[in-house]
Amino acid sequence: MNKTKNYSGYTSLTELEQAVKRDLDIMSFPSKDWSPKKEYNGQPVLDVAVLGAGQAGLAIGFGLSRHNIKNIRIFDKAIRGEEGPWTTYARMVTLRTPKYLKGPELGYANLSFRSWYEASFGEQAWQDLDKIPKETWKEYLDWFRDINQLPVESDRNCVGVEWDNGIFTLLFQDHLGQQYTVYARKIVLATGIDGNGKWFSPDFLKILPKEYYAHTSEHIDFDKLKGKRIGVLGGGASAFDNAATALEQGAGRVDLCLRRKIIPSVNPHRWMEQTGFLCHYAYLPDHQRWAFMQRICDLNQPPPQDTFWRCRQHENFFYHTGCQWTSVELVDNEIHVETTTGKMIFDFLIIGTGFTIDLTARPETASYASSVALWSDRFTPDEGMENAVLGSYPYLTENYQFLPKNPDDPKKEMLSSIYNFTFGALISMGLSGASISGMYFGVDRLVKSVGRGLFLEDGDYHLQSLLDYNVKELVDLNPPKSV
Repeated sequence: MNKTKNYSGYTSLTELEQAVKRDLDIMSFPSKDWSPKKEYNGQPVLDVAVLGAGQAGLAIGFGLSRHNIKNIRIFDKAIRGEEGPWTTYARMVTLRTPKYLKGPELGYANLSFRSWYEASFGEQAWQDLDKIPKETWKEYLDWFRDINQLPVESDRNCVGVEWDNGIFTLLFQDHLGQQYTVYARKIVLATGIDGNGKWFSPDFLKILPKEYYAHTSEHIDFDKLKGKRIGVLGGGASAFDNAATALEQGAGRVDLCLRRKIIPSVNPHRWMEQTGFLCHYAYLPDHQRWAFMQRICDLNQPPPQDTFWRCRQHENFFYHTGCQWTSVELVDNEIHVETTTGKMIFDFLIIGTGFTIDLTARPETASYASSVALWSDRFTPDEGMENAVLGSYPYLTENYQFLPKNPDDPKKEMLSSIYNFTFGALISMGLSGASISGMYFGVDRLVKSVGRGLFLEDGDYHLQSLLDYNVKELVDLNPPKSV
């Protein structure tokens, strides 16, 4: 590929990588390890176990390493190369975030997506780029992981978490069923959009055999949908992405139904992309945070313009507003859907109804879910501002830590050692765990809190280290002879 010199002067990834290594070396002071090594049951204990090796987990791993917290590992249930949604259920063409983003590079310009892209394809290619293709973003994340030598372990699905006297026992299982045990002092949940619950499908779908419907988060064999009548439930971007994919793969007809009377057009995420909100929202009093999120959820996030047109360019695409599904019935291999606007008949259903917060549904959180304080436990909204969905989110400290429902709960210390960098942090922290836009600000806050917790817990150790310190710097009282 022919490339022109980019803005920074790097004409290849090799040159950029040399610059990255120099940057990291220059900014490495102080570089000494400072956290003491610990053992549990005769086995080594990690300072931090990061669950999830997608964009958030990699950014957190990098942030921890820059604070010289290097006794860490990043675990992901996916096999190598399939971390995050980008190669599985993300069916958009490009990211929704503007290309001028700050993300996992945490202020190191040569580690940014733009620097990587220019070094790979040239400065003109960057100027010509509109939005970032999802596959290109994944390629960048893989490069980011490798250039920073982040300790990622793939094919490690966390199936249980226990706590004993300041140490977590994490049980992992690979796709073959083999189990692994890991011990850690701190846990960071970087498990994405559904990291505090599960993907949601209406209960009335349960009467259907599973081969007749799929959630947008699941694998879908679109080849089998050629010529079929497809019903899509949901008005968000992922619903439109899946509708477009079905159309592009030859579906006979696609009808997208949403309960709202109009498709949302105002995107509150663009408003939120400002330093004030991204950096300081978590310090607002509860009633203001609630009001912010009430408004943001009321507006919802519309499908991007290009995603909408991706569907509308097909003459066999139809959308129906104010069309809520109420029940389904399977009749002679046809799916009869009763809606608030009448009956519709489909061959297959795609469900784009998002997720629900339910800590009992995740193996990483189930063992302590009943102890976690939710917003409904800590805050009572004014009349007219009630919202059961907002109330179901965990109520976090300003540093992403869980809090107990009961201040006297014996799991209080345990909860303070778990950092919730998922979409479940939205109400407490704003854009963070599942958004590139908030990553730059959120990771810095989280990493400093993790480091503070480790250091304070070992305060006596560090004091004794100072008391024992006896490395002489002044060793020669005679001045050197003049030359």
